[in-house]
Amino acid sequence: MNPSLIRSALLAACLAAAGLGHAQERIRVGFLSPVTGPQAANGVDNRDAALLAVKEINARGIKVGGKPVQFELDVHDDGADPKQGVQIAQGLADRKVKFVLGPYNSGVAMPASRVLAEADIVTFTVASNPKITQQGYRNLFRIGASDNQLGTKMAVYAAQDLKIKTVAVIDDRTAYGQGVAKEFMEEAKRQGIKVVTNEFTTDKATDFTAILTSVRASKAEAVFYGGYSPQGGPMLRQMRALGLNVPLLGGDGICSSETAVLSQVAGNLNAYCTQGGSMLDKSDKGQKFIERYRAEYKRDPLTYAAAFYDGMQLLATAIEATQSTDAKKIIDHVAKGKYLGVSGEYSYDDKHDLRSSAVTVFTFKGKDVVPLKSL
Repeated sequence: MNPSLIRSALLAACLAAAGLGHAQERIRVGFLSPVTGPQAANGVDNRDAALLAVKEINARGIKVGGKPVQFELDVHDDGADPKQGVQIAQGLADRKVKFVLGPYNSGVAMPASRVLAEADIVTFTVASNPKITQQGYRNLFRIGASDNQLGTKMAVYAAQDLKIKTVAVIDDRTAYGQGVAKEFMEEAKRQGIKVVTNEFTTDKATDFTAILTSVRASKAEAVFYGGYSPQGGPMLRQMRALGLNVPLLGGDGICSSETAVLSQVAGNLNAYCTQGGSMLDKSDKGQKFIERYRAEYKRDPLTYAAAFYDGMQLLATAIEATQSTDAKKIIDHVAKGKYLGVSGEYSYDDKHDLRSSAVTVFTFKGKDVVPLKSL
């Protein structure tokens, strides 16, 4: 072979190698939410908010150790199923993924968090059951309000603003539903509200006639439902069909336009729910986030879009600040630091719950979820 051709080939190989050396490092972030099935509206909302954050972070450009990095979201559909969530968590651990956004559901987060902790995967979850952070996993941070805050604030609003004196409580037997209902009942009693009946259903149920007939007989002035929109909406429709026109109360699980759509109720739904975070439209950051989300997806963000967006931004900020993707350094930085996001301030107590999480009460106007008051 011609020596000059050999030299040219070697030079090309060297240039190719040099190009590979300057390729951007990719930081994969695992994502767990139900993006299909009854809770898909919320799961897709969570995913799209995280993707919006990834797009903005990559456009901004972050370097670690002087080298540019690109974030990518590794999306997984857990179907709101605990077994599926554990399998996904194990797969992420096997592939050495270092960071996770999710799970969305407490029932998934409880078992999956053990797998993620064993693999030392830094995890940011909105799952609200208090037991999740009580496990003591150092890698786990809650990026939303807990049931302690969501349930108790709904009870405070029911007593002080709605002047409710008696209430029926229904939960769907999930970790989330039971948790938020328990916290609501305990605070309701402290507020002087009498729980006149406590009923149970499942997160797969569609017919609530027997339960609601019992509730109607109790003459409760309101119904609190611990569960999600796929049941909350039909429950509201069946309440009205039975002439049960009292307010429907709930936590963030029903704080979605999906509740209004599934209820098929025209006009005033007479329904109220609590969600972690302050009113987005009352802050400059919140308004700008809503505008960017609408521009990107041609729809409004739902319950936890802002929290998933903030979780992704919080992670990127920690990586940039520490100039590292080492789990221990990221955990220490987030645990001791403070980040001001769209939903509010992210600073943590020793359980890795938010030190201060505003809770906003919402109602429904048509299909829109409208903020009423931050508590």
